[in-house]
Amino acid sequence: MLHSSLLFVLNPISGDVEKADLEEDIKSLCNEHGIKYKIYITTGINDEEQIKIILDEYKYEAVYAIGGDGTVSMVASLLIGTSIPLGIIPLGSGNGLAKDLGIPQDTEEALQLLHHHIVGNIDTLTLNGMPSIHLSDLGFNALVVRRFCEGDTRGPGAYAWIAMQEYLSYEPKNYRIETDTENFEGLAFMVTIANANAFGSNANINPSGIINDGRFEICLIEPFPRSAALGILYKLYTDSIDTSVFSRTITCTRAKIYNLENEVVHIDGEPVDFGEEIEVIIHPKSLRVILPADDED
Repeated sequence: MLHSSLLFVLNPISGDVEKADLEEDIKSLCNEHGIKYKIYITTGINDEEQIKIILDEYKYEAVYAIGGDGTVSMVASLLIGTSIPLGIIPLGSGNGLAKDLGIPQDTEEALQLLHHHIVGNIDTLTLNGMPSIHLSDLGFNALVVRRFCEGDTRGPGAYAWIAMQEYLSYEPKNYRIETDTENFEGLAFMVTIANANAFGSNANINPSGIINDGRFEICLIEPFPRSAALGILYKLYTDSIDTSVFSRTITCTRAKIYNLENEVVHIDGEPVDFGEEIEVIIHPKSLRVILPADDED
């Protein structure tokens, strides 16, 4: 499938990667295939409003987000419930959604999606009305994400360093969770609301999750002794956290989470302040996405 008109939303500071050459590559590819295109460079100021105006002015056949998870989430939130598919050229520190969708992490390979792809549908969630496309959570990881976003250094190394520092003093927090399948009340080290599988760090918090099955998972890591930390980390990076005695997964279609200690929350890598109650609702197959085509297609 070849689209005839494309909008590219490019984050110039994501992943600390120089993007001037990428812009030229996009222009060359589009010109080669006769594709009408526009490149919008984000500024961090009113980007969503500006993109909405662009989409209202001209009906592009697809929108490519070029950047990290934050850029992808922003663009995706504008396309939910529309016929316009989301494409991803991953250039962030984590690129979690892109990895779960099987999108190449190599930029040149990802650019081939412009003229060789299929379009599929995935579920999305809302947390208190805010779209969540990939993974959101409360507790330890959300705190690390906030510290990471507040810092000036990007990349997996910076994230790992912050995580190590915070882990030394972090204490599990109290949560109450009510879903349409089962409930939970007690302490948790972290609570992940998972529409997909793995964080951008490749830690797989939800190995059995399916992104278009009309359900989502609440993945808890319950309090554990420090002696178990390395074992939990190993299971996260070997797709087997669901076999840990400290892991618990609730599969559901709606949930209300009571954040009893007002812990930090993040949605798709962006910290947010929600207060004590978080209502989670799934919207089945509400987002069209551009995916790699099988070789035989």
